[in-house]
Amino acid sequence: MPRVVTGRFRGAVLQAPEGDKTRPTTDKVKEALFSIIQAYVPDSEFLDLFAGSGQIGIEALSRGAKRVVLVERSGQAASVIAKNLSKIRMDDSDEIRLHKKSVAQALELMGQGGERFDIIFMDPPYKDVPLRLEEATKIISDFGMLKEDGMLIVEHDKDCEIPEELNGLKRVRSCSYGITVITFFKDKNIGG
Repeated sequence: MPRVVTGRFRGAVLQAPEGDKTRPTTDKVKEALFSIIQAYVPDSEFLDLFAGSGQIGIEALSRGAKRVVLVERSGQAASVIAKNLSKIRMDDSDEIRLHKKSVAQALELMGQGGERFDIIFMDPPYKDVPLRLEEATKIISDFGMLKEDGMLIVEHDKDCEIPEELNGLKRVRSCSYGITVITFFKDKNIGG
């Protein structure tokens, strides 16, 4: 079971969706991710795409993110997220909200509404990463959804080919943890 590592919800044990349709980020990868981005999380606006159990977004909120948006289309996973938000008493909070839509639909809706984020994390099914990354980065770039110096972070497997540049974003860093890789993108016009 995933658990919140640190911050105001530290130690909360979260539920994970049953079955093999979602693959929760391991504690090792989650701790490594937040170790890298810890200076950027406080007061950030954080978007968690393909949220699964919601654990990454909840961890960001626990560590001081100002606003977190979770996007999860699966009814079963969205139900688990609702239970996890209830467990940490954030089920009726303006600080964190859930879009029960596809990632493309949610991004379009938020982009049209002028929403922008400091950190966008996406963890699609590994087999779908190239397609989902292409689709998401196009919408993110079209609407300018990354704030200045914002970052897009993609979790994928080590065999996935991730381009150097994609829809106005450039790859600035990749970190490997066994079969899992976390790749960071920034706006190519802003610098790394």
